[in-house]
Amino acid sequence: MEVIQEKDKSLGLYVASLKTSKDKVKDREAFVARSQAKYNAPTVGGYQMLGLGGSCGKPAFLLPFQIRWTTEKVLALEAVAERFGMYMEYGAYPHLKLPDETEIAAVHDWLHETHVYLRPSYERKEELISAIAEALKPAE
Repeated sequence: MEVIQEKDKSLGLYVASLKTSKDKVKDREAFVARSQAKYNAPTVGGYQMLGLGGSCGKPAFLLPFQIRWTTEKVLALEAVAERFGMYMEYGAYPHLKLPDETEIAAVHDWLHETHVYLRPSYERKEELISAIAEALKPAE
């Protein structure tokens, strides 16, 4: 599988290419054509993109470990958020948001893996995903 590096293709343009307008949501052939791009997903900060989040549509990236939320892990993620000038909100998953309430990232602790969803337009996304991974990685 060929990996497209972020520097070679804008993540925002890539995500936009996977979506469509309301007038084309029933166009099977257009869907098949758009889907081909999924097999050459970009990386961000060295993490391979998995796909797009359910309703949010943000690109998802797989961390190389699974986590379980503990107070220590949440505090570590809060420290990352603070370092990037963000705050945390907690629904089903923790979300990192800018002071204007723009959601930048979410971390999902799935049964067998951990996903980070990132806003494509966030300029410091590579630095942020690396900081999230570092903060949440299991102790050696």
